[in-house]
Amino acid sequence: MVFPVIARRLLGVRVGIIRTLLTGAVAVAGMTLFSSVMQSPDQGGLLVGVQMGCALLLAMGFLAGLEMLAPGGAGSPAGWLRAVRARTARARRYSQISAIAVRHGLRPYLLGRQRRGEDLHEGATGTARLARPLRLALEEAGPTFIKLGQVLSTRHDLLPPAFIRELSRLQNQVPPESPGRLADQLRTHFGKPTEDVFATFDHEPLAAASIAQVHLAELHSGEQVVVKVQRPGVRTAVHRDLDIVCRIASVLEARARWARALGLVDLANGFATSVREELDFRVEARNMATVKAAWERRRADDDVVIPRTYEALSGELVLVLERLPGSPISALPGHVANPGAQGTDVARALLGSLLKQVLVDGTFHADPHPGNILLLEDGRVALIDFGSVGRLDGQIRAALSRFLIAVHHSDPAALCDALLDLVSRPEEIDEQALERSLGRFMARHLTPGAAPDVMVFVDLFRLISLHGLGIPPEVAAVFRALATLEGTLTSLSPGFDIMTESQKWAEEQGASQVGYSSAGSSLESELLSAVSTLRRLPRRVDRVTSALEEGRLGVNIRMFADSRDRRYIRGLVHEILLTGLAATAGLMAVILLHTTGGPMVTPSISLFRAIGYHMLVFSGVLSLRMLFVIFRTQR
Repeated sequence: MVFPVIARRLLGVRVGIIRTLLTGAVAVAGMTLFSSVMQSPDQGGLLVGVQMGCALLLAMGFLAGLEMLAPGGAGSPAGWLRAVRARTARARRYSQISAIAVRHGLRPYLLGRQRRGEDLHEGATGTARLARPLRLALEEAGPTFIKLGQVLSTRHDLLPPAFIRELSRLQNQVPPESPGRLADQLRTHFGKPTEDVFATFDHEPLAAASIAQVHLAELHSGEQVVVKVQRPGVRTAVHRDLDIVCRIASVLEARARWARALGLVDLANGFATSVREELDFRVEARNMATVKAAWERRRADDDVVIPRTYEALSGELVLVLERLPGSPISALPGHVANPGAQGTDVARALLGSLLKQVLVDGTFHADPHPGNILLLEDGRVALIDFGSVGRLDGQIRAALSRFLIAVHHSDPAALCDALLDLVSRPEEIDEQALERSLGRFMARHLTPGAAPDVMVFVDLFRLISLHGLGIPPEVAAVFRALATLEGTLTSLSPGFDIMTESQKWAEEQGASQVGYSSAGSSLESELLSAVSTLRRLPRRVDRVTSALEEGRLGVNIRMFADSRDRRYIRGLVHEILLTGLAATAGLMAVILLHTTGGPMVTPSISLFRAIGYHMLVFSGVLSLRMLFVIFRTQR
């Protein structure tokens, strides 16, 4: 036990009992081998320290290699077996995905070697030629990758129109689950047969997707409901594919310039988080309850409906909702529900509902595409599928309100200030250049007579990216939701002007909804809170000027006041000292081993050479420690 305890202490890593025993066995075997090789009758016990040092080096090397190959500290044979099976399944899936990519001609892009003249920017000659193979490959790769393509088809801020058009053709209609497996899934959730819960249950699905399918049913009370059931066994496949998506994104971002430009790792991680939430229907139920509660607090619009959730019957695998008589907008002929005045009224109701969710409630439906909006028989609309919901804090809502006010007044300076409150700004930014760019943006898209469309959001994202600004995920979700809604509103009412209607909505709602009247009260509150500071300001200015006149003005600056800075500098100095000490010990060992003469401690070994052997072991221990720290930090 001595060798592994010392080895893990020197390496600074905690390991379990099994790795400790294995390391000890390796060290003892090494000690035995070194004793037989190094020991000779004329040396006595002189090289025992060298033998133990070599055994310790072997233990450290074995432990470091084991930690590099299978990180995670303690483990069990059962855990190792599960890990091997998982790696084997992932490798098999990797080979399938790689074969699909090669078959559709995507291999150069995965290696970061796109053909000359082809990139992901609008106007590139190879854009259209690349978009179709990408869609076909995603379709062939399976449900998780189809869903990824559907998410990308809404990212007008990242991909050019050719990709958006092609990926929008992805369909997720998969064969329905067998009634027997579905009944087993329902029995697992309810703990009793389906007929004990529902008076009638239609086993023919109303819709079938990759993760779940929807069925119509009737409760024993006579209420008509919609039952959303998760497909049996889908969790394992989805988690495996999400892991592969994130790993592929990491490799591509390290290899390909276009992947780094898109921020592929962040995109993949956000997608994986969203899909994992969709695997738990309790998240969707909570989202619906949150949005509905916010609407009830402000007397929700009569024109927009959210179905009621039957919480007692819903859970992780099953979601039971109120059945609303109507059809999705996407299922209507030509995707145009009510052309003319009625369609415009419905579009205005939807836009006003989303703006209230964003600017007032702070919780909003983040995916309002035509399939998630029902047109009811009484002319109202309903929002469904709350698996993707955005949340905003008060500061972001206030900045968005100022953004809308600046657009309403065509004020580039105010728009620039509001935008800088919304995004993550770099250390250096040319605010004048940003303001001029925003002025040109407003002149292009927001002047009277302009016909705003989804390109408003595309150009805005490009402008933000051009100036090196970072968009927080929650703000990006707002713009994506508005861009998605713009297409839905156009299908309801061709020619619908989302920017003009947003300004009209703000005027109709009154100043209190979007911050017009609150500006005066906020200013008054700020002035009252600043009275005490203003009262003390003249005395402080007098003290500073007096000290400056008498030459007593000084400035105290604390270096490394932040504890994180101190820890970083301390760790860096320690690593430099250990590296220098290891190099010095190694150099001295080499010199001593090549030194002739000196007192002899045995007939064949001098004192200098014996010291050199021990210093060489000491140098090896320090060097191995530093290499382990470096590689573990990189990992």
